[in-house]
Amino acid sequence: MNFPVVAGVDGCKAGWVAVMRRGGRLEAGVFPSFAMLVDLLPGEAVIAVDMPIGLPDSAGHGGRGPEALVRRHLGQRQSSVFSIPSRAAVYAETGPFPDVGEWYAAHRRASVVARATSEPAKGISIQAFGIFSKIREIDRLLIERPQLRGRVIESHPEAAFWRLNGESAMELPKKVKGRINPAGMEERKRLLDRCGVERAFLDAIPPRGAAEDDYLDAAAMMLIAARHARGETVPFPDPPLVDTLGNPIAIWT
Repeated sequence: MNFPVVAGVDGCKAGWVAVMRRGGRLEAGVFPSFAMLVDLLPGEAVIAVDMPIGLPDSAGHGGRGPEALVRRHLGQRQSSVFSIPSRAAVYAETGPFPDVGEWYAAHRRASVVARATSEPAKGISIQAFGIFSKIREIDRLLIERPQLRGRVIESHPEAAFWRLNGESAMELPKKVKGRINPAGMEERKRLLDRCGVERAFLDAIPPRGAAEDDYLDAAAMMLIAARHARGETVPFPDPPLVDTLGNPIAIWT
């Protein structure tokens, strides 16, 4: 069978963890930059990433728009979908932050910008603020290289698991109080195995710099990239929105 080259990507402590399928063979790696991963893959590769793409000038209730649309399908897993604020808020504080105290102060300052550019006025969760640097990294890359917009798509792990599970949300969380939940991980491994990701691959030690849940999320993203390459994905919203700089705003599943 002629498999297209696809990759699923998730942010991790060391940068980006990717699960790639080339010639039907799965491999995984950690990359310090998203551009490095893109440049490693052939020009026709489809990449699905668990990271918001496209930033609005102002945010409405529930974030940019895609977040609210996918949450309604995820039941108890909907809290994993963070609300992403305006472009001004995402770029308000770019660091570096010399200590934890300054990091929290930067979060408060960015929240002021977020409230001023949202209706109703809403600040930024700590979790969302923690991924802003990675959002900016992809945002800048797609602005500099707009030809990537057609093959680098945004997805979300729990939305991906919902789609792969016959549009039924996962019953168990991956983490409980910040710690890996073995039962939730097992639920997802069984689903990924049914969808064609070998169990031995899923049970392998993740690449250095990536956590176990990051690794599974990247595997789910890879399956969404494969669906997209076959023309089987559905965007939320449909059709996708586009921000003022040309980047699409949609979560694909």
